[in-house]
Amino acid sequence: NQEVRLMEFASKLLEATGKGYLSYSAIKYAADDSKNQDMKLFELYMKGLLKKESDALIFGSLYDAMLLEPNSVNDKFIVINDSEFVEGISADYKSPRSTKVYKEWLDGETKVALESGKKIISMDDWNTAKDMINRLDNSEIIDQETGEVTSVRYYLTGTPQYEINSWIGEIPVRGFLDCYSPENGFISDSKSTRSIHGFRYDVGNFCYDIQAYIYTQVMGTNKFYWVVQEKSSPYLCGVYRASERSLQSGERKFWSAIANINNWLNNGNRTDSFALSGEI
Repeated sequence: NQEVRLMEFASKLLEATGKGYLSYSAIKYAADDSKNQDMKLFELYMKGLLKKESDALIFGSLYDAMLLEPNSVNDKFIVINDSEFVEGISADYKSPRSTKVYKEWLDGETKVALESGKKIISMDDWNTAKDMINRLDNSEIIDQETGEVTSVRYYLTGTPQYEINSWIGEIPVRGFLDCYSPENGFISDSKSTRSIHGFRYDVGNFCYDIQAYIYTQVMGTNKFYWVVQEKSSPYLCGVYRASERSLQSGERKFWSAIANINNWLNNGNRTDSFALSGEI
């Protein structure tokens, strides 16, 4: 029956990976036409062995926290402001940041941050994130048909980091919506990008369409918006609704990933031998 089938996929997934659900971040590694497709990466991610930390990811986390949950920022991040220390030793050293004394000071500050479980942010990144959000808060979009003006911030109203644990068919899915506004019936997702004008290609390349499909299916709405902002000055913003074509693309990729995961679950969980084929 339906309940048995629902549990079968989840049980196999749990037995193979230790997780009984799928997230967008996992699915993108299994989906056809994904820039990141590789079942080995899927296996490593599901088992918690694919640890990725970079300056760009840390900045993205800072930006999201400042934008969506500003009260949480001080609990998650420590800003290392070296200007006062550098000024204090600049009379003795031509290149103060290249000195042993500076590196020892920085190591000490880093150790304190790591022991507190917080991520380290430079003052430059802190100021950049603040400048980006100031621009976003002042930005508006105009409906070309009606002339109606709406603030960009409007599309980030609602409940931030709204957690979902649900099913699509017999597939268990989990995720966090950046913003869910039940009053206005929409979901929104914040993205920073190198180029607003190139973001339409990012949607396909990074499988943001899968994310839009999962969230709209679970929440029962077709209103999904990407609130996008460039990471370089002057920090242009944009608001884009996921089109029917993007949602259909996400649906196709989602089920292609499920087929690949099913094949993996039913054929010995072998990923070392995974390779792609096709015609170009």
